[in-house]
Amino acid sequence: MRGLALTLSLLAAACGGGHGPDQTLDRYGSALKSRDFSAAYDLMSASFRGKVTREDYMRMMRDSGREVADTADRLRGRRGDIEVSAEFEYGLGDTMRLVQEGGQWRIATNPMAFYDQSTPKAALRSFLRAYRLGRWDVMMRFVPNAYAEKMDAKKMEAQFTGPSRDQMESLLNTLEANVDEPIVERGNDARMTYGDRYTVQFLREDGAWKLKDLD
Repeated sequence: MRGLALTLSLLAAACGGGHGPDQTLDRYGSALKSRDFSAAYDLMSASFRGKVTREDYMRMMRDSGREVADTADRLRGRRGDIEVSAEFEYGLGDTMRLVQEGGQWRIATNPMAFYDQSTPKAALRSFLRAYRLGRWDVMMRFVPNAYAEKMDAKKMEAQFTGPSRDQMESLLNTLEANVDEPIVERGNDARMTYGDRYTVQFLREDGAWKLKDLD
């Protein structure tokens, strides 16, 4: 928890106002080195300060002496250029990352990664996108191997557009509305509870997350 908090502090400080990233990091590192945690807090972003009070931040830093000293030393000894980036959220929680190159903003996100399966949450969003676009062939990627042998794109389409269409549409609407619910991972399995009584079960196979059950 302490390491995570320090990492968040460093990332937020890099975006602090009034100075360039390099100067902001210098000021942040100096504040940590001198244990002036109030000054360090002033360099945090508004969104961070909205979630963590000054008192909580200072207490956490005081309780993390070794980690704070290590962070300050690493900042003072840093080498190389700083990459300034921005992140834009859209759709079902998708993100587009941008970086500055030669004074111009460029898109750094892989534009071909339409159906990411690297995490359970990414797999869920990708599955919903494929469903909304009627990409039944793509939806097959999210079927566990044990079930894929009995399924194909045509059967997938029939399952979602046949006699149970209204029921499936309602279920998927509920799932989409709760797409940001917490997901609990245990090894190659994961679960997400949503709505009043539903649970999505995930399974990781061959390095990709798939959907084992939607309800």
